Amino acid sequence: MANGSLLRKPPSHRPGVIAALLCLIGALSTAAFCQTPSARSAPSVDALALRTTRLADEYVAEFLRRFPQEAELQGLKPAPDSFPDNSLPALRAWHEREDRWADQLRELDASALRGRPEWVTLGFLKHAVESSRQLRVCRNELWPVNQMLGWPSWAVQWIGIQEVGTPQARAAALARWERLPRYLDTEIQNLRLGVQSGYTTPRHNVELVIEQLDRLLATPLEQWPFFSPARRDSDPDFELQWTSLLVTQIKPAIEHYRTYLLDEYRNRARTTIAISAHPDGVACYQASLRAQTTLDRSGAEVFQLGQAEVERNLREALEIGRTKLGATDLHSLVTRIAEDPANRYTSREQQLAFTREFVARAAARAGTMFQRLPRAGVTVEPFDAMVEKQAGIDAYDPAAADGSRPATHRVALYWFATATRSNTEVTAAHESYPGHHVQIGLAAEVPAAHPITLLARTGGFAEGWGRYSEALAEEMQLYSSDYARANRRLWPARGMVIDPGIHLFGWTRDQAVAYAAASGRFPGTAAEALIDRAIVWPGQLTAYDSGALEIVALRKQAQDSLGERFDIREFHGVLLGSGGITLPMLRDNVAAWLAAKRTTTPQ
Repeated sequence: MANGSLLRKPPSHRPGVIAALLCLIGALSTAAFCQTPSARSAPSVDALALRTTRLADEYVAEFLRRFPQEAELQGLKPAPDSFPDNSLPALRAWHEREDRWADQLRELDASALRGRPEWVTLGFLKHAVESSRQLRVCRNELWPVNQMLGWPSWAVQWIGIQEVGTPQARAAALARWERLPRYLDTEIQNLRLGVQSGYTTPRHNVELVIEQLDRLLATPLEQWPFFSPARRDSDPDFELQWTSLLVTQIKPAIEHYRTYLLDEYRNRARTTIAISAHPDGVACYQASLRAQTTLDRSGAEVFQLGQAEVERNLREALEIGRTKLGATDLHSLVTRIAEDPANRYTSREQQLAFTREFVARAAARAGTMFQRLPRAGVTVEPFDAMVEKQAGIDAYDPAAADGSRPATHRVALYWFATATRSNTEVTAAHESYPGHHVQIGLAAEVPAAHPITLLARTGGFAEGWGRYSEALAEEMQLYSSDYARANRRLWPARGMVIDPGIHLFGWTRDQAVAYAAASGRFPGTAAEALIDRAIVWPGQLTAYDSGALEIVALRKQAQDSLGERFDIREFHGVLLGSGGITLPMLRDNVAAWLAAKRTTTPQ
């Protein structure tokens, strides 16, 4: 909410419930404390827990069949020959399943499960089903041309982890990817229906996808990202089969799709950028905000709160500029940060090496802030050349749940000539340590965590943690310059202004680009890439600071409540102990922990 506290009043909790919850999240671990009250093992509660788990099992099984690419990229293992079905009948069948799940979920009392792993499972399941049902109003299936989330982006990532190396794996790979041409034909059918129904991707974003495909098609076949399975397998017969698949089926299908976009779809795509231009576009935006942040907050409230936070951050940044850097206003501060040769790169390789050095240094110091760190490691790698320009900023790919591959922090090296070392440090803190890698890595290790927690991640908590981690890195003394300390204050909360500015309040693309570039965080064309992302991903830019503000407010609440007894490592354990839950669930966890601390700790 724009006015008043960021925290809703914590609900009351019975002591037995508090104890059980704290055993779940690892805040307390003594055997005496973790005795389960007899009331908790009542058959009705056990039956409710079993019913919750079975529903979640069913959801995950159906999700793996319906969206195998999303599931595998989040660390799960769908059938190795599975491929998504983007037909409208398949989508209707999925909606019918969601409606049945929604009916069943209405009968489940989450409060009765508090203190058990199934409380977390049920929270994820409700969020996944409710958000998806609310987002139907957007009709995303009718305008899927998207330089960030469309098939070129996920296909490149997915094929890079396609299992090969055995006869069975090779056969599955061929069976999976021979279905891409049919997928693209169906995509064209859906886009044509979208044009007829008034749903289209903004024209400039269509042009960005055409540019991606042009870059791919101009690349020698052996250098294609789609050639990855053959490059990673030593069998010569498989290489011949794979090459034939690319030449005779996949490349022609991509060429056909690209021709359709250029010759037919581009000129029919909308010239407006706001999602409100679509039928029910305002309702779509509100559903998108809710899905991304997990908060019931209007776009106008997000916009106003963002403006207030931008002003607060700017005051702090200018104070650093005046006292440390000799900068007197925003323009001179941003110019100083951007133009000092000591804060710049001379090559892609230099930026990649600097990022890797920061991640290693951050990993070495992370124990000062956390009781536990993820077992999985994180590698730092560049984006594939096909998508690196449109990526705009760095990104994080989780490790495989079975340990078969580490997490990856992907670096956008396309912009090395305008990138700064200070921004690299802030971004690396967000993506690796103490940011996404710690939060997502620990979420994968939560005891008794249901696999649904890997599929139904919440942007408000995950991206909020990433933003919070940028400030936490400063507390850890990870930043090597005052440039980084000023830099990390110049961007936060601007996404809360830009996103509703575009989709609700009539901002033009140029206006949004200028507002982003003014922060110095996204220089030049990188700011354009960011805005082009916000245009086709409504609500997502608001998740970062919506979540971070909640976490900061919870930390202040805990510090005020506990005083000298406040332990930052324990607090972070409470925040991360249940995985990437919704922000309302996070408030409940912290409230339970504080209540237990007041009960068990001498005043």
